Amino acid sequence: MASLRSALRTAALHGLVLLSALITLPGTAAELDIELTNPPADGPLYVLLFEDADTFGSLRTAQYRERFDAGQPIRLSVPEGDYAVLLFVDENGNGELDRNFIGIPREPIALSNNYRPKGPPNFNRARLTLSDDAPTQQTLSLSQILGDTGQWGVGIGAVGQTSPYRGSTKQPGTVIPAIVYIGEKLQWTGPRIRYTLAGSTDWRLALQGDLRLGAYEEQDSPFLAGLGDRDTTLMLGLAWTRELPAGIDLTVSASQDLFDRSGGQQAELSLSRGFQWGNWRLSPFVGLNWLSADLADYEFGVPTEAATAERPAYQPSSAVNPEAGVTFFYEITQGWQLVGNIGVEQLGNELTDSPIVDEERLVKGFVSLTYTF
Repeated sequence: MASLRSALRTAALHGLVLLSALITLPGTAAELDIELTNPPADGPLYVLLFEDADTFGSLRTAQYRERFDAGQPIRLSVPEGDYAVLLFVDENGNGELDRNFIGIPREPIALSNNYRPKGPPNFNRARLTLSDDAPTQQTLSLSQILGDTGQWGVGIGAVGQTSPYRGSTKQPGTVIPAIVYIGEKLQWTGPRIRYTLAGSTDWRLALQGDLRLGAYEEQDSPFLAGLGDRDTTLMLGLAWTRELPAGIDLTVSASQDLFDRSGGQQAELSLSRGFQWGNWRLSPFVGLNWLSADLADYEFGVPTEAATAERPAYQPSSAVNPEAGVTFFYEITQGWQLVGNIGVEQLGNELTDSPIVDEERLVKGFVSLTYTF
């Protein structure tokens, strides 16, 4: 009996040892050695390893993170697998990678394979396969992505939307030069311009201007005759973005008609999350768009003096329109990019009740082909 108890204890002990090994040893260790051609004179360095293409595209939620002092050899031991590596110099000592409003790093960085993207980074271009056969060597060069003067890009773009108005055959839209500028604080991307006011890590606040297309011209439809044209304007206000768990971004903005063509305001709230699909970066989003009573009246109202038997006077109140869509980025080469978004906006009852409206939804979008220097 004693020998049986001893055998059981031995078996249990061996089982615990095996279980402990399974829990604490996730895989065979692989070595990664990094040499910098231009190491910083001071300031800590952080090395981040990403296993997930989605999180690498937004440069957040790395699977492994390690700090090194300037001049210290950079060697990491991690489980075997495929990784994308980001190394950055923590210039202000806050332990985080500082970024501008749209998420581009403001501190010197290096990516595996010396990959230098002009937009959201592509996991496949930075991929390293680490194994225990031999240490993987990477000789990298630190660079300031935005440089001293920022990034410039040129190309061609188009912005447009469908028309919700009765009898209208014209869809508002225009072809525009796709001039892109990305700086630490200032960003100009097609129909939108931003200037960062505060924040650089998991939240940012910016001054934001958006092109708002003219809703219609009176010759677009007999039902619009006599109402005058609704001109394109610039909406200027503030935008705030916050990074949430699970890779979700919350963005809130509010703006005023800068040229007072409508006298109105608009506000937007949206949630989005980025996904990597080959060379595509896709960011589905859902949101709510609010139009003030003045803006709703300007685009969907019928003034008393313009009322007819078929088009009675109508003055809408403020409206809230749900919207869903996707923003996309395609890296053709490290210089050429295809960028855009498409969304469907459901008009609120305050707008669809207008006698000049016969569609409940708007399809709108923007696309540009640009070369970034």
